[in-house]
Amino acid sequence: MPPTLASLVQHSSLKLIVRAGEDRLDTPVRWAHVSELADPVPYMEGGELLLTTALTLDAEDLEAMRRYVRRLLGAGVVGLGFAVGVNYEEIPPALLDAAREEHLPLLEVPRRTPFLAISKAVSAAISADQYRAVTAGFEAQRELTRAALAEGPEAVVARLAAHVDGWAALYDTSGTVVAVSPDWAARRAARLTPDVERLRDRPAPASAVVGGTDDRVELQSLGTGRRVRGALAVGTGAPLGTAERYAVHSAIALLTLTTERSRSLQAAEHRLGAAVLKMMLAGQPDHARAVAGDVYGGLLDAPFRLLVAEPAGADPAAEPPLPVLAEALEAAAARAGEAVLTVPESDQRLVVLAGDGGAVVAACEGYAERDAEDAGVVIGLSAPAGPIVAAAAYKQAEQALSVARRRGKALVEHEDLAAGSVLPLLADDAVRAFADGMLRALRDHDATGRGDLVVSLRAWLSRHGQWDAAATDLGVHRHTLRYRMRRVEEILGRSLDDPDVRMELWLALKATGEGTG
Repeated sequence: MPPTLASLVQHSSLKLIVRAGEDRLDTPVRWAHVSELADPVPYMEGGELLLTTALTLDAEDLEAMRRYVRRLLGAGVVGLGFAVGVNYEEIPPALLDAAREEHLPLLEVPRRTPFLAISKAVSAAISADQYRAVTAGFEAQRELTRAALAEGPEAVVARLAAHVDGWAALYDTSGTVVAVSPDWAARRAARLTPDVERLRDRPAPASAVVGGTDDRVELQSLGTGRRVRGALAVGTGAPLGTAERYAVHSAIALLTLTTERSRSLQAAEHRLGAAVLKMMLAGQPDHARAVAGDVYGGLLDAPFRLLVAEPAGADPAAEPPLPVLAEALEAAAARAGEAVLTVPESDQRLVVLAGDGGAVVAACEGYAERDAEDAGVVIGLSAPAGPIVAAAAYKQAEQALSVARRRGKALVEHEDLAAGSVLPLLADDAVRAFADGMLRALRDHDATGRGDLVVSLRAWLSRHGQWDAAATDLGVHRHTLRYRMRRVEEILGRSLDDPDVRMELWLALKATGEGTG
């Protein structure tokens, strides 16, 4: 504790006597300052014990003393020490009355007590308090370090909460609480997620103070680079003292070390993941398991999903979204105790192998509720697969990714494509352009009034090449229909006996809206 007026009064060698403001003696004293000025306010910072002999004061004028006392209180002076036996044998009644009216602590300083002794006592008490704070801070640092090495981040959070006599919480990159102490603070910590998300958008290191005087919370980002790796919240009923500040800074350093993996280790993990994925896609799951060992647990066994993600846009000023997505998925896996394999194939593509129905897949599906621009990425998700068909799952993810990009969606699952119809895919502008080009010559022919080739082609294809049925639908003779189909072949330069040609023409009619009716 810093020195207070009460501790100075209790100092046996100073012999100070309280004459006014007895109810404010517990106020901390930041310094002791001597001034004989009638207005010492310009030289005050607040928190001082002002010492004077009233050499230049009109100490017997009540109104003057009232103005003097009010100026001192307005400047944050915590007490006035008045030396008797120098200019005045006792404290003038006017000053005494003014101090009592304003409840300014007024201490009588006997002649045998020099002001220097009071200043030395204050300085010594402040130094002792700082020494205690530093010593307590170093002890907290040692305790937090032992907790980090032996028990992990949760123990660091618990020890920190005890040191600050409040609560503490650790957040991951997504703003989710991963550790909190004591348990009652879990709800309070969860309500701070929006504040943590705002902190995450600022370059590390970043900090913020939220809440009021009775529920003051300091937020500190964790991470050594530009991207925030997590956050620490410390809740107390008052601003942190020196010892508590030491403990918080130590916890930030330790939690940063535990959450910030070294670049070399991360690169090694990516190389291992790339090798394992390559073997899986090559149809060598046994070799992949042998190389991976226990790193990915049972993830390489069925069922799993493959995810392929790419940036949604090409804004050079924006933060690369794929590392952010990878961290979010890894954080989701860590919270759920799942294994996940993330492989950055390049700055423009991320491949993820995750267990079907797990937290990682759920995190990916959460992106479907946002559009591609907000999410920053486009994701294709394969159907559940096993190790033997990993290559097929990768292809499915690529196909879903392509559809997601064309549709302007953040995420598309291959299962949704397989369960639906192919016809919605024909709405793509590129498909319509192809269809228009394929049918243009037939439309130009029909525009001259020399026949209805497009309508006749549609009827013939819809009847699977049955001449009589198609001719009946058109209300023409079957020989007329045969003639029209020969004209179609001549104009297009392609044979209708080719099933691929028939398929392309039918899809072109569907894409242009001419395949119905």
